[in-house]
Amino acid sequence: MDKRKYKRGDEIELTISKMAFGGQGIAKIPTESGEMVAFVPNTIPGQVVKTRIANVRKNHLETKLLHVIQSSADEVSIPYQPIAGAPYATLPVSIQEKYKRETSIDLFRRIGGITDAGDLFDDFISSPSHWHYRNKMEYAFAAIRYDIHTHEELDEFALGFKHRGTWWMVENLDSDSGLFDAEVENKLHLIRAFCESTGLPPWHAPRKKGFFRFLTVRKSYTDQKVLFNLVTGSDQLDQFDMDGFTKFMENLFGQRLAGILHTINNDTGDRVQPLDGESQLIFGEDHITEVLHGISFKISMESFFQTNPHCAALLYSKAIEYLKETTESSGIILDLFCGTGTISQLVAREIPGAKVVGVDIETRAIADAKRAGSNQANVKFYAADVGKFLQEHPQYANKINAIVLDPPRAGIAPKSLIRIIQLNAPAIVYISCNPATLARDAKTLQENGYALQKFSLVDQFPHTAHVEAIAVFKKS
Repeated sequence: MDKRKYKRGDEIELTISKMAFGGQGIAKIPTESGEMVAFVPNTIPGQVVKTRIANVRKNHLETKLLHVIQSSADEVSIPYQPIAGAPYATLPVSIQEKYKRETSIDLFRRIGGITDAGDLFDDFISSPSHWHYRNKMEYAFAAIRYDIHTHEELDEFALGFKHRGTWWMVENLDSDSGLFDAEVENKLHLIRAFCESTGLPPWHAPRKKGFFRFLTVRKSYTDQKVLFNLVTGSDQLDQFDMDGFTKFMENLFGQRLAGILHTINNDTGDRVQPLDGESQLIFGEDHITEVLHGISFKISMESFFQTNPHCAALLYSKAIEYLKETTESSGIILDLFCGTGTISQLVAREIPGAKVVGVDIETRAIADAKRAGSNQANVKFYAADVGKFLQEHPQYANKINAIVLDPPRAGIAPKSLIRIIQLNAPAIVYISCNPATLARDAKTLQENGYALQKFSLVDQFPHTAHVEAIAVFKKS
């Protein structure tokens, strides 16, 4: 077939032959002018899939996965409900890790221009737990349910996960997905039934109206407590029996229930935390407590904290290992994008002669960090935009022994990265939840005199395409 006959919106069947970084499956389509490549996210080599064309490019097609027609020979059966957020759950972890390692090293070569990336690769750190490793999950309410068996859209009350590639419909989660807490997920259908019995409507995304919006849960692996946040609109709130809901949740989870929050969200956008709204504590505590490397953290619902805490402990150990290899035992260590200050506090403890400065724009996270680090004299925290903080504190230039970077998925803004480089620290340890942006920033760092010494990969999110990277750079 001539590739000019393909157009956006067409539905086609493809056989996946390879995998690129980020879980992009690759299929090859014969045309009159030769083979054409099609990219299909969240697919596995060997699968036959039904897709919809999203974009027709000059040399390739970009498609969306509709559903899997035939499984890969590599796939195995699992005792959990399949969900869109874990597309590789049926693929043995050893094969998942092989793909992540190979495609990430290739990124450093292609994007970072690091031709010897294979030689600089240090370690692949597996998650200690491949199942039930997450400490936070967000479930969405919807007035449109997607049936995973019949592939139909139904006008029904739903609570679970968004159907892959859509924003308006949800697949009910009726049992354990294998990623979060088994008891919570096995009881989620009971929470759905309670909410449906109130007669109040779930969110209807196309109409942008409805009462029930989201249910967010945080879990502590230290004491197994769970903290819930029920997100609703304000309209018809007077018709909702909040006391009845609280008693229902107490009966459902007993001593495990740490607390219940209620957030009003009248935004039409698809986000849990509203731009203009309010949250209040309905029951119990407004936080959970987690212990990591012997340090206790009080974590509020919206604070950033590593989603896989057991694996995060290994990631932080590697970061400290890299710091100790490149940093003197005294002086200033700057922890930028520090979140709740986990790394800052571990560094302050493991390198007691250092003066650690943690910076993050999220005020709640910094409040949690200050609370957890209140007994450590050699660590300070600032709630500020990283770029602005560096402008307002020029006194740190040429006085920093090392910088720890742990930016959001988009990486570091180019201007902020240049300001970080201008601080002239002898070493930089860069932790990234997206190796693609780390590879991009590695190119800038190397062009400005910071040579990549080595890097490792950390599999914080088994059964997904995500992998974290940690690299150490030294000033030439």
